[in-house]
Amino acid sequence: MVLTNDLDFSAMLAFDEATAPSVVQIRAKNLDPVKLQQVVVAALPKYETALKQGALITIDVRKLRINILPIRG
Repeated sequence: MVLTNDLDFSAMLAFDEATAPSVVQIRAKNLDPVKLQQVVVAALPKYETALKQGALITIDVRKLRINILPIRG
């Protein structure tokens, strides 16, 4: 699993129609770990099964979005 703020990982997953690795993508202007910790720590167990199978999870401070891999279209 990759934890990143870089949008290139999701673009590569989509372009290659990859099934791994799972990526947790942080989309926030303020990357203060103290502020993001609660959201990230809550998301990991909630989406554990999807992450083990292959998923892209996008975390915004207001919402979470999940795409199961491979990403097509």
